Amino acid sequence: MNELPVAAAGNGLFILILLVGLFWFLLVMPNRRRQRAQKQLLSQVQVGEEVVTVGGLIGRVVEAGETELRVEIADGVVVRVSRRAVAGILPGDEPAAEAETPEPPYGDPS
Repeated sequence: MNELPVAAAGNGLFILILLVGLFWFLLVMPNRRRQRAQKQLLSQVQVGEEVVTVGGLIGRVVEAGETELRVEIADGVVVRVSRRAVAGILPGDEPAAEAETPEPPYGDPS
């Protein structure tokens, strides 16, 4: 008769371990991946790139230090910004490729 509660306790422990593992893979791992990607992005910021900060300022990097950047947000207006405040690097001013006109899905309508 005493074997049933021991088996139930072992089953409960297995479920608890399974839930902790599920929590780890659904919440902790994606967050770590995002942090790694953000850290890599911040290390790649170079002079001349256009960045957007967490606060929404958009400007061009004119000087890059180890922990802070100097960003020109308007002509002659340069602000000091912590590297950690950079939310993203905006695409450069490269000429856009000409967009092809999509063909109708069912052939020519005429």
